[in-house]
Amino acid sequence: MFAAERRQLILEMVRANGAVSLRELARVVQTSEVTVRRDVRALEAEGLLDRRHGGAVLPGGFTRESGFPQKSHLATAEKTAIADLAAGLVEEGEAIVVGAGTTTQELARRLARVPGLTVVTNSLLVAQALAHANRVEVVMTGGTLRGSNYALVGSGAEQSLQGLRVSKAFLSGSGLTAERGLSTSNMLSASVDRALVQAAAEVVVLADHSKLGTDTMFQTVPTDVITRLVTDESPAHDERAATELQALADQGVQIAVAGASGGGTADGTGTPGASGGDSVARQQRRDVPLPGPRRQVPGAAAGLRSATALSEQNGGTERARVADLRRR
Repeated sequence: MFAAERRQLILEMVRANGAVSLRELARVVQTSEVTVRRDVRALEAEGLLDRRHGGAVLPGGFTRESGFPQKSHLATAEKTAIADLAAGLVEEGEAIVVGAGTTTQELARRLARVPGLTVVTNSLLVAQALAHANRVEVVMTGGTLRGSNYALVGSGAEQSLQGLRVSKAFLSGSGLTAERGLSTSNMLSASVDRALVQAAAEVVVLADHSKLGTDTMFQTVPTDVITRLVTDESPAHDERAATELQALADQGVQIAVAGASGGGTADGTGTPGASGGDSVARQQRRDVPLPGPRRQVPGAAAGLRSATALSEQNGGTERARVADLRRR
């Protein structure tokens, strides 16, 4: 594919989705992330898009929200890894709220195995993922259906959450920065997410690395309210994502990185409070070899036999001399 063709395809993907990661762009155009980054830089110079941490967005500073069909095919491996790690934060018998989104949908599929769980959600996708879990109780909010992400929004959804109290809220969004926290591109979705946050003692944000540093229109969760961020391992060359993670950690957010060694936190300690084995750094087992048969130095056995024979010979000579003296 020629450079002009690649850049046209990249531009079409960004226009269709609002925000696309470099990893996804490289996969679609079948080239390296280094080449894609060069193309994105060229398109940014022309004012056709803006670069963001690990990806590209529509020009103007704020990304628009893409629909569910586009979201469901983006960063699928990253979302799966994040959901695996986040599921380890949920304990048997807990009551939690789960917001709308494709990443939270992946989480819900894993929560179906947690006995005695109560899940409050405004997402039809989350409820569908838990519909056949006979040990999980699902509570749906009221509200008006928003078809682009299959979520219930509006005053009905917000009022149904009043007076609710749960242990944790699991939320996703369109962007996350240390300065503004979690944000989304839709005002109605942001309002319901804020109501979900008010109901929870802890707030867990699920966001893949392409959302780090991306700022969207409506703030949902300020940084100082976020208890923990579960994200995926960003590419080694993405220094800005690492900087954003450090800035979030500096403000007290606990960082859990899916795909890192042992799924540890930003300080390398393992995710506090997690019950899943994937979220705790595993000890490496050292196998100490058992001692085998002792090796003999070549010729040692022969030397030992020679020494024994010599000793016996000397002993026999000595005994003969003693007997001769006695006869005398």
